[in-house]
Amino acid sequence: MDYNALAELLFPNVKMTTEDIEKLYPPRELKEGAVVSRMAPSPTGFVHLGNLVQGMTSERLAHQSGGVLFLRVEDTDQKREVPGAVEVLIDVLKHYGIVFDEGATKDGDSGAYGPYRQRQRKDIYHVYAKKLVREGKAYPCFCTEEELAAMHEQQAAEKANFGYYGKWAKFRECPLEEIERRIAAGEPWVLRFRSDGNIENKIKFTDQIKGALELTENDIDHVLLKSDGIPTYHFAHAVDDTLMHTTHVVRGDEWLPSLPFHIQLFRALGKKLPKYLHIGTLQKMDGESKRKLSKRKDPELALTYYQQEGYPVKAVYEYILTILNSNFEDWRRANPDADTDEFKFSAKKMNPAGSLFDVNKLRDVSKNIIAKMSAEEVYELACEWAKEYDREFYELLAGYPEYSKEILAIGRGGKKPRKDIAIWKELRGYMDFFFEDIFEPEYVYPENMPYEDIESVLREYPKYYSPDADQTAWFDMIKVLSSQLGYCPETKEYKKDPGSWKGHVGDISMVLRVAVCGRQQSPDMFAVMKIMGPDMLFYRLERANEYLKDHKKDFEKAL
Repeated sequence: MDYNALAELLFPNVKMTTEDIEKLYPPRELKEGAVVSRMAPSPTGFVHLGNLVQGMTSERLAHQSGGVLFLRVEDTDQKREVPGAVEVLIDVLKHYGIVFDEGATKDGDSGAYGPYRQRQRKDIYHVYAKKLVREGKAYPCFCTEEELAAMHEQQAAEKANFGYYGKWAKFRECPLEEIERRIAAGEPWVLRFRSDGNIENKIKFTDQIKGALELTENDIDHVLLKSDGIPTYHFAHAVDDTLMHTTHVVRGDEWLPSLPFHIQLFRALGKKLPKYLHIGTLQKMDGESKRKLSKRKDPELALTYYQQEGYPVKAVYEYILTILNSNFEDWRRANPDADTDEFKFSAKKMNPAGSLFDVNKLRDVSKNIIAKMSAEEVYELACEWAKEYDREFYELLAGYPEYSKEILAIGRGGKKPRKDIAIWKELRGYMDFFFEDIFEPEYVYPENMPYEDIESVLREYPKYYSPDADQTAWFDMIKVLSSQLGYCPETKEYKKDPGSWKGHVGDISMVLRVAVCGRQQSPDMFAVMKIMGPDMLFYRLERANEYLKDHKKDFEKAL
């Protein structure tokens, strides 16, 4: 076979050489050890948690080492591409703090190593494809879909490995004359890699996460260029990572079966293989067993889920660090107020088998982070969320900014701040009793209190309340009311002799809490009453009393 003639036949318009191309992509001027990594998603419109895990891993490795992180859009599969998906992808990743130094942007490309969208790099791939053909490492295949389907059926019948190889590689040794005839006749063709692998052989390889691996050599003549001239992922990533000087490729371990082919490709191109980090599958508990997170079953797989629920970006980011690096939680305990950028991220601390996703643990992380925020910060972030996802609540927050911040300041600061909120979606329910427009009370009083005592508390308390009293004086007056109604003013004393009292001061406080807040759990009642002011407070007590009278029979029946 005259491979030079074949190369000219297949790529008559390609005049540049790989050397010409590589002059346009000179080595990056970075310090020794600097990592160049990338995110290279397909624009399918679904941005998932795995994208964020891979993106954070790449980002930490690159930026901690003084390297570069770039975004490359792998849009070679037009059947899967969703219009506007690139823009969605960029927005979502930016929302979660993945900042790229170069690559595809909403307004085009930014950087000296583009284009960063693979369909725009078609001519570049053809230069490398021509090189492989000229060296006898690639050849055209004219098999139709029907022929390939028939081959697959025959392989199944013979219990042979599936794929285009060996005796099944019909066009591997096709004469030049026949290739010329078929091309002249307009027959479509794909370019296949001429594999020199043998499944009897093993490859030893070290993955940066999985460690030492032993892989079976690839013997399949995989497709490099499709019939429209667009490359497959395999070929495109080898060419692009070579030209963009990628040092570390972070991707899911579903790509491990393709690794032997990728090793072959880089070797065939005469290029240095980047270091690979294959991240294990994200899993969750399903009963007693673990299973892979599913797009169909698990809404938490989609990154949009966390925006809609109202998880602070910082909480999601920090939680991902806990599942990526096994030592992050120890570091956080030792450095409770440090910025996560100070944490030394390491691929060696990643679990080779994959991580277990636990939404309850995420909520705990989120509660801790929100608890440390100032009232001002909580207000701003809550408004930002509510403006998009709860317009009615947003109008209240925006309409009463100082009032809202006073509410959010309750229990905030100090060594043990309250941890009531995990997501912004819960904030409405946390503070709704401060706003008449959205207040929906549930009057559930202590079970041991008779109707008459509840009614007395609601009727009499305004006489004991003073808006100018400090917290001690305020609670002392509740104790006085308790004594007058036959309830022990001191909980400790009540425990010593419960038979001498109807109940204790906590029961009286609970009646007030339920009447004012419409629930049995709320922030500190002294602060609540102070912020509400006497008018709203007394109105709430009167409203609760009216409800009590209207439902007297129900209350007495319950007791």
